[in-house]
Amino acid sequence: MKIEFSTRVVKWAWIVGLIIVAVGGVATSGRWLPAMRSWVNETIVSFRGTGNVEESDAHAEDAHAGHDHAAHAGHAEETSLELSAQALRNIGLTEDMIRPVKLETFRRSITVPAVVVERPGRTRVEVATPMTGVVTHVHVVQGEAVDPGTLLFQIRLTHEDLVNAQTEFVKTLGELEVEEREITRLKDVTRSGAVPGSKLLERLYARDKLVVLLRAQREALKLHGLSAEQVKQIERERRLLRELQIFAPSASQHKESELKLTGSPFRPSHYRRRTVGLNDSTPLILQELNVFHGQSVAAGDSLCVLTDYSELYIEGLAFEQDISALRRASQNEWTVDGMFQLPDSKVHVVRGLRIAYLSNNVDPESRTLRFYVHLPNEISKDRREDGNRYVEWKYLPGQRLQLRVPVEEWKDQIVLPVDAVAQEGAETYVFQQNGNHFDRVAVHVKYQDQFSAVIENDGSLFPGDVVALKGAHQMQMALRNKAGGGVDPHAGHNH
Repeated sequence: MKIEFSTRVVKWAWIVGLIIVAVGGVATSGRWLPAMRSWVNETIVSFRGTGNVEESDAHAEDAHAGHDHAAHAGHAEETSLELSAQALRNIGLTEDMIRPVKLETFRRSITVPAVVVERPGRTRVEVATPMTGVVTHVHVVQGEAVDPGTLLFQIRLTHEDLVNAQTEFVKTLGELEVEEREITRLKDVTRSGAVPGSKLLERLYARDKLVVLLRAQREALKLHGLSAEQVKQIERERRLLRELQIFAPSASQHKESELKLTGSPFRPSHYRRRTVGLNDSTPLILQELNVFHGQSVAAGDSLCVLTDYSELYIEGLAFEQDISALRRASQNEWTVDGMFQLPDSKVHVVRGLRIAYLSNNVDPESRTLRFYVHLPNEISKDRREDGNRYVEWKYLPGQRLQLRVPVEEWKDQIVLPVDAVAQEGAETYVFQQNGNHFDRVAVHVKYQDQFSAVIENDGSLFPGDVVALKGAHQMQMALRNKAGGGVDPHAGHNH
């Protein structure tokens, strides 16, 4: 009995002792647990550094798994950085700027100077009067935006040739009617034998001559600028048209109804807009207004100049040594990027622009080849004031920019923004996300331009690794400050 009792006492003593040790360990974990973790991590790293055979064999089955994610189980203090939410926002590391690495196609590019220009024969539309007259109404003001089909001018005709042509046409119509009535009468009396048939035959010949003359006069009126519908109107109403109305044309289409002769007044364009069968709804800017109320104009005089800025060209200047590369980009239908310089050294990039065509001659003085790129435009401001519409376009002729033209294509590359790379001496780093830390990873940059860096796919980074796409220079400076070293103000900058 004594032995059994003593055994139970010893058993309960061990249990109570273990409980006390566990409680004490938990209570003092803040003191010994970090040191223990550090010792374990250092031991693991040292085993990897000395080529531990068992661990190397385990990692040989999956190189990516070995890189990932066991290797970063701990954080080396000198190469790992933990950032607060405020610090992340300060350097612009939003969720969109922390993304997995992926393989993609990279196109090496050259940069050439360029300028925004008009499209010849499309951007500018000159409106001229086809007939002589006096301007009675000007329904638009300079700088106003008008839709195709908007009434622009009314002109009272003083064009003598047109007046005479209309008069002769109406006169011939009357003579033809008289001949038709005479022929109808002669047909009745000829059947009774009271009038010989030769008399009817003469009237038929006279009618045929009037029909031929009328056909010629219709064509003459069309040559004066009247449409077929307007000629029919004169024929139907037997009235001379006294006023010419000129509507805004389309920049890409032409309709005869852009000119209309009428005797009835029209209200100004901002009270009534008339669509003349044009599907183009792009507003046109009245760039130049060349006439005023009461001015006499001759046939062919310019009334105004309208501009269509909905699509422009970018004129690039390729240097002689870049011509072959430019032709390759055009043949492969590679898109180019336009880079507009903004205030505060910022750059606005317009991506995915198509090459329209290349010039077929080299400028003998500058030794450059001009080429043209489509630039779709957009309205940045549209407002109405005093019944008139005013439109401001985003891109304007004369703006200078640079074009980034691809000249070579590399497939399956690790491509990061240039802000994702920090440089210090001969070393180049990116920062990989590991939990709530960012670990500095040394990489080799095989190519770098103003915007992108191509990272060598040598195992330092793998597709799927999450890296910071921005703020690498700031994080490198933070690591240097953390280590107590001096800050190189030029670290991470590339000039």
